[in-house]
Amino acid sequence: MSRVGKKPVTVPSGVTATVEGQTVKMKGPKGQLQFVVHDDVDVKFEDGAVKVAPRHETNRARALYGTARAQIANLVEGVTKGFEKKLEITGVGYRAAMQGKKLQLALGYSHDVLYDIPEGITITVPKPTEINVVGIDPQKVGQVAAEIRDYRPPEPYKGKGVRYADEFIFRKEGKKK
Repeated sequence: MSRVGKKPVTVPSGVTATVEGQTVKMKGPKGQLQFVVHDDVDVKFEDGAVKVAPRHETNRARALYGTARAQIANLVEGVTKGFEKKLEITGVGYRAAMQGKKLQLALGYSHDVLYDIPEGITITVPKPTEINVVGIDPQKVGQVAAEIRDYRPPEPYKGKGVRYADEFIFRKEGKKK
């Protein structure tokens, strides 16, 4: 049995939760999110908390109900606080700037890279070498941050590129004569 799945997800005041069949909907001050739970997992909303339990005693059901509980907890956190990923740009001439509703990245290519910001995501550039990706859906925030990082991942010799703020780049020694 999952230790995570056994804990109910408490719904704070200011957040409304509804469970319709296998769909869990959360509405809060930052917005609205929903999650469709797998059929092997049973979901109930009672006593101001969402409770998750496996429908069958199979390995698959036991594995999925802990995941479902974590996803529902992310819904609550998303509609109350939101999620944020910070990216740092390292390299001579590498910089970022907002250009209307697009993110303009100068990453050492012969052209600037323009990234269209998806719906539900807010990107801010406090400094030319910092990018903040903010949103209520953790999957979407992580995906956008990963797509921006993929334009120029950090390389191990000089460390140039786009990296997460908390990411450690293992540096290599250059070739010897």
